[in-house]
Amino acid sequence: MRRRAQPWLGTLVEVTLADSLGEAEAAQAFNAAFAAIATVHRLMSFHDAASDVARINRLAPGGAIAVDAHTATVLRMALAMQAASGGLFDIACASRLVAWGLLPAASPPAAAHHGARLHLDAQGMVHKPAPLLIDLGGIAKGYAVDLAVEALRALHIASACVNAGGDLRVLGQTPYPVMIRDPRSPTRSGARIDLKDGALATSGSYFSQKMVDGCMRSALVDAGSGNALVDSRSATVQAPDCMTADALTKLVLLSADPQHPLLQQFGATAFII
Repeated sequence: MRRRAQPWLGTLVEVTLADSLGEAEAAQAFNAAFAAIATVHRLMSFHDAASDVARINRLAPGGAIAVDAHTATVLRMALAMQAASGGLFDIACASRLVAWGLLPAASPPAAAHHGARLHLDAQGMVHKPAPLLIDLGGIAKGYAVDLAVEALRALHIASACVNAGGDLRVLGQTPYPVMIRDPRSPTRSGARIDLKDGALATSGSYFSQKMVDGCMRSALVDAGSGNALVDSRSATVQAPDCMTADALTKLVLLSADPQHPLLQQFGATAFII
């Protein structure tokens, strides 16, 4: 078994290869997986001025812009999740995160229109109807994991795991033990899952909490109320792919419902610790 880790997407991404590979084959596999992760980082980083996300955020209301096919895939899923959840999952919450100092901005964000959302047409053009800032941090990491797994699959790797800070996917039928940390005591394990040929993602507000103007804030925003979710719980979702699992963890946390109807629709299960 071989492991390599690199810092991407604001976390440490670890790739584990369980196959018996030679040095050259293993190096090729690691390079392919991390190149896939780097692609998503380049396209969907909130911080990189050249990313598609930054270009969308700079776009004037009423404008349209072409984005990369990978970005379009993530946006399409995010917008579908937003619609299916009644707006509970919402990528257009970044203006609040900037105001709270949880995301950087070169200038104060314009007042966002409540309920405004992007439109993505069939040609991959993004239309921005009103002032808003988007952040794909709640879904892009899962997509990056999926893209890395597909890169390994293309090289005929039979057994592997890609883990991006707790959002992970296992390739193949070899079970990987996954320890879910206890959010009330993060140095301790709260659950264990033996995962094979599937994805798992965990989210909680405890790592991003900070005091802002006398109020505790976090990176998890209830789009309906505009308030931050601040508590000691975490949500874990198991799904066929990591992008779905990643997005659904936010839905489960914000709804406080590990049996939310959308889970079944996406072939997922969940639990809250």
